[in-house]
Amino acid sequence: MEFHRVTWSERFRRRLRDLDAALEHGLFQLGRRMGEVLWRVRHASDRLEPSPFGRVMVTLACEALTYATIGAVLLTALAKPAFRAVNEENWLKQTELAVTFLDSGGQVLGKRGILHLESVAVEQLPEHLVKAALGTEDRRFYEHFGIDIGGLFRAMMSNARAGGVVQGGSTITQQLAKNLFLNNERTLDRKIKEAFLSFWLEARLPKNEILRLYLDRAYLGNGVFGVQSAAEHYFGKNVRDLTLAEAAMIAGLFKAPSRFSPTVNLPAARARAADVLSNMVEAKFLTPGQVAAALRNPATPIERNTDTVADYALDYAFDEIKQLASAGKFGNERVLTVRTPIDRNLQRHAERSLEAILRDQGPNYGVSQAAMVVLDHDGGLRAMVGGRDYGQSQFNRATQAMRQTGSSFKTFVYAAALTEGVVKPDSIVTDRPTCVGNWCPANYGRSYAGSMSATVAFAKSINTIPVQLTTAIGKGNNKLGREKIIAFTKAVGFQNDLRDMTSLPIGSSEATVIDMVAGFNTFANGGKLAKPYAAREILNPQGQVIYRPDAPETRHHQVMPPQAAKDLVYMMSKVPTEGTGRRAFLPGVPTGGKTGTTDEYRNAWYGGFSGTFTAVVWFGNDDFSPTRNMTGGSLPAMAFARVMAFAHLDTDLKPLFGQDNDLPQRDPKLVEVAGTADLAKGDGPRHLRLTPAGRALLKEIESVADEFVEKQDRPLSQASATPGRS
Repeated sequence: MEFHRVTWSERFRRRLRDLDAALEHGLFQLGRRMGEVLWRVRHASDRLEPSPFGRVMVTLACEALTYATIGAVLLTALAKPAFRAVNEENWLKQTELAVTFLDSGGQVLGKRGILHLESVAVEQLPEHLVKAALGTEDRRFYEHFGIDIGGLFRAMMSNARAGGVVQGGSTITQQLAKNLFLNNERTLDRKIKEAFLSFWLEARLPKNEILRLYLDRAYLGNGVFGVQSAAEHYFGKNVRDLTLAEAAMIAGLFKAPSRFSPTVNLPAARARAADVLSNMVEAKFLTPGQVAAALRNPATPIERNTDTVADYALDYAFDEIKQLASAGKFGNERVLTVRTPIDRNLQRHAERSLEAILRDQGPNYGVSQAAMVVLDHDGGLRAMVGGRDYGQSQFNRATQAMRQTGSSFKTFVYAAALTEGVVKPDSIVTDRPTCVGNWCPANYGRSYAGSMSATVAFAKSINTIPVQLTTAIGKGNNKLGREKIIAFTKAVGFQNDLRDMTSLPIGSSEATVIDMVAGFNTFANGGKLAKPYAAREILNPQGQVIYRPDAPETRHHQVMPPQAAKDLVYMMSKVPTEGTGRRAFLPGVPTGGKTGTTDEYRNAWYGGFSGTFTAVVWFGNDDFSPTRNMTGGSLPAMAFARVMAFAHLDTDLKPLFGQDNDLPQRDPKLVEVAGTADLAKGDGPRHLRLTPAGRALLKEIESVADEFVEKQDRPLSQASATPGRS
């Protein structure tokens, strides 16, 4: 008998056929069984089929669950950046800096952080102070998990009935999260981060520790933080010794520390304290009889000097200290004394000047806010105004508000063009129709001036020339030119990124005041970058210097050719004498500058410098609403002149960089421009009381004058077509 020998390949094929048959049989059996299961489920479902209403409810529930899941994912994504602030194990220690700031003369300017010797445990605080705080700010503090849903709903209903914000819904934990990790910007993004951080704090800390941190850090007016400091400042005593009436007055400051400050408005403070006492009774923390004596005998603060304390500037300085601490510059030191370059008198004058201008001229122009930064040419912060009322809003408009810059940004276009060598001050440029794609900028009135020098085009703020220069910078490619300009702004001191759009050359992108002043300071400094700083020296409790910025020769970097800076300074010097910034002119003090006005007059700027200082001013509204024909050559230029005139009253005059300025004796008119006599009276400059018809006539005269002086410095909507992206 002959046997057939099976090769290995045949055996392998048989195994594959067997496996295929087994899989086919298994899948058939699985499918049959699944069909039986599905039939049984359908049979059971037919017997349990819901009514039409039930089907609708099930559908709605499924849709709600779907959207809730999507919303939760989006909220988590938005909140994720907030946890970068708490990813360190010693996050709480890093927030417990205790800093005393000194002004340029060595006098105490203010304090920030938690003063370790003044922190008091909740158990050691007067019971009536704790109850006053809880009754006013968060009655269900010990019951909720960081967010009080019921309280939030009640606040929404109260605000809806009142037609405005009369009751807040934030818990103490939410307020602490904001104070520790976030800024005061009113955005949905910040509220989401605040909510997630509140949950995180509740999970990490006991309730009493959360309450202690809140009471230690709450801003209570007049540059005072924390209940212990408030007790000493307002009543000259330890917090443990506060009476019920005094505790109620301090608790009333949590909501609006400036409006209810007893050293500013005692009747309002007492009325607010009465509300706090009523809240304590309503919350059943005290009985009417227990608060009767405090109502009959309200608290009286001790006499205090309520001088300006530069709160916005101190916040900026404190942020700088926190960054240095995070970088390990101080080792384990947390109690610090910081010498700053802030000039107390200049700071006070800047605050009073902007407030006086807003109070007297703001209603006519429909503008309610302003911000300003003054630097020396080393980058030292001399003055900073972040808004009208720190107690009402701690949002720093000088460092946090991103606003369109208008024509003031043309300075950076010309600077980049001078750096690239595509233009000189005496170069002949032509104001003519110019387009980038379908975007064609034009001047006010749709007219063109023809040929002129680049200096004249800059002084008159011609719109078409910066667009032409941008294309030249990009060697024929406008987009490449814009990219080079954006890179140039970063080189000269901008911290924030600009948005790239075709209308960038005429100021459609947004920037902060601090970025603008950093860039202008680089130009005034001969093209050397001198970054803004607020800490000149930092000392430990033993008085030893533990940090000092690098020497200027190490810290200042040449980021722009000196010749280009010299040419730009020359061109800018024509703006206050021959261009759109004549109201910024300083008698006897050579200056350079640039005006800026944006779409529908929403923002107005003036930035400029002397041989000693650089300053940038912004005017506008928090809600981005239009003003009434306010240009950079009006209120901003006036504010620049008033503050810079004061800054030079007792300072040696210096020429502008690279200019052969004739420096005469100090002009007596400088005092008049500074307005010191009027501001010393405490209520700003005097103005005639005019009838409505008289005010209208005066406004018409001012408009005609502005038209003559500033006819080229117009907002984007009037100067060009709608900005578009490329």
